[in-house]
Amino acid sequence: MSQARIPTAVALLALAVTAAFAPQALAQAQTVKVGLAMDLSGPFAVGGAEAKAGFAVAMKQLGGKLGGVPVEFVEADTGGSPDLARQVVERMLLRDKIDLFTGPIGSTVALAVGAPLFAAKVPYLSSNTGPSDYSGARCNPYFFGASYQNDAYHEAAGKFASDKGFKKVALIAPSYPGGKDAITGFKRNFKGAVSDELYTKLGQLDYSAEIAQIRAAKPDALYFFLPGAMGVSFIKQFVGAGLSKDVALISTAFSADEDMIPSVGEPMLGLFNTAHWSYDLDNPANKRFVADFREQNNGRNPSFYAGQAYDVLMAMDAAVRDVGGKVADRPALLKAIKAARYKSVRGDFSYGANNFPIQNYYLRVIGKDANGRIANKVIGTVLQNYQDSSSAKCAMKPA
Repeated sequence: MSQARIPTAVALLALAVTAAFAPQALAQAQTVKVGLAMDLSGPFAVGGAEAKAGFAVAMKQLGGKLGGVPVEFVEADTGGSPDLARQVVERMLLRDKIDLFTGPIGSTVALAVGAPLFAAKVPYLSSNTGPSDYSGARCNPYFFGASYQNDAYHEAAGKFASDKGFKKVALIAPSYPGGKDAITGFKRNFKGAVSDELYTKLGQLDYSAEIAQIRAAKPDALYFFLPGAMGVSFIKQFVGAGLSKDVALISTAFSADEDMIPSVGEPMLGLFNTAHWSYDLDNPANKRFVADFREQNNGRNPSFYAGQAYDVLMAMDAAVRDVGGKVADRPALLKAIKAARYKSVRGDFSYGANNFPIQNYYLRVIGKDANGRIANKVIGTVLQNYQDSSSAKCAMKPA
């Protein structure tokens, strides 16, 4: 859809919203429609595929229903493209009349689809990205950063680097909103010196120039945020160049989770990373999810992308249940989503005033488990019951 047509689409959405709140529309929905815009191609395809696997586990457990009401998924691949994603979402709203939305992996896509969803008063529960824009001044009652806030993962990593006593750290991330949030978040809690701050192209796979620059800077540690295939390529090249002997690697689950470990193998050993969830967290909901995921996916461990996707559908299930299937009653639906009355795989958490979680962030290290399999292991809690640093900028207005 061209820019010239967007105002018309927004006007049509406003009319659709007015119709949706007619008294008869507040009856229990016969079917709940969920927009599922996933990144199954493009730079975030690895995370998108994992998220799809997590959604599948949830829907099998829920018997194809949300809150006891049959669910219809309106699926589309955005390819990580903000323009395509916007077109996809406008079609979901105007043609399919979705009640809830989730799916995108990348921050640029989340930012692109927010406006039409908010105008249509359709709740967006993010199964991955939590842009700082939406947690601060641009917070919105229809956006729930159900998994995390972008900066928080990196704030946890920065605190770990300081606590570990690293004095000189180099930083590298792609040049897009998520990458910039990563660098900003790390520096917020890191008390040492930054030797280099490198930004790469999104989707870049050759890091020879950046590795040469890092070698010359001689940092104590390197913090990198390179999700998916970017991280796989970088780690192999970094370790292959011999730098890991003298430079400690620090990252987040985005670049060091179970979906990436098989593609890299032993070069991942010893890598520290932060996460708000891990497959080895000891709680009943997580144990059930991990067991079912393994059963449906040839015994492999789920990544955090899968865990988050599963959690979002469980959150939707609880909200639809709590409103008795009356999803057209948007104020009641928003209240039910924010109450988060379900057992999360991450354990107990609550939403802050900006609709982002107050939760723990853990430190993990990659090693070998009892069976000799390379995997993450939680070794501590870096931030406890943590609210993201952007929350003070949010002045949430009622829906």
